[in-house]
Amino acid sequence: MPTHRRLAVASDGTVVANANPRPRVVSVNVGAVRSVEWQGEVVQTGIWKSSIGAGSVRVEGVNLVGDDQADRTVHGGPDKAVYAYATEDYDHWRDVEGIATEPGLFGENLTVEGIALGECVVGERWLVGDVLLEVAQPRLPCYKLGIRLGDSRFTRRFMQVSRLGAYLRIVRAGSLRAGDSAEVVERPTHGVTLGLMGAAVRDPTLRERLLAAPQLPPFWR
Repeated sequence: MPTHRRLAVASDGTVVANANPRPRVVSVNVGAVRSVEWQGEVVQTGIWKSSIGAGSVRVEGVNLVGDDQADRTVHGGPDKAVYAYATEDYDHWRDVEGIATEPGLFGENLTVEGIALGECVVGERWLVGDVLLEVAQPRLPCYKLGIRLGDSRFTRRFMQVSRLGAYLRIVRAGSLRAGDSAEVVERPTHGVTLGLMGAAVRDPTLRERLLAAPQLPPFWR
């Protein structure tokens, strides 16, 4: 059975595999749409997410129960139903970029650990609780991430650092909670990773390679 790998960086800069911690959900986060003032205008956004704590949450349709998005034309939907972000990537933002981080800061529903999200492939399936999720695409941030961070330039910074997180489809509805393992139960062999997709945004010569993934969302095709 395929498993996630966590990557660590040695003191000499070498990237090495680290088996711990086990791939799991450390926080489940949801949030309602709110109105915020930004640059003289009132903006509707659902990017503020808060941990639900130790309880379980139902995952079905295109959402988590209790969660919402303000603009469904660019957020949510089958190919962006659940957003996952890794503690290892938050570590970078805290330790290298100097940002005080917390679960849900970037608007993710699942804060996970032990998963190198950039290495996940399109169509890879995770069993979390009794929910079956499928990796669909990386996050391409909009200006509302800048609103959440209080920095209008943060969207460009987020893309440059290229720690984008993973959008997931809901293949089978169910319930999950913090502490649940994230077990890979299926991984396609086409090799189209979320990291490659993010790189293709900046380098057009890579874009044709994405077509090798049958599960690629229509937007990317």
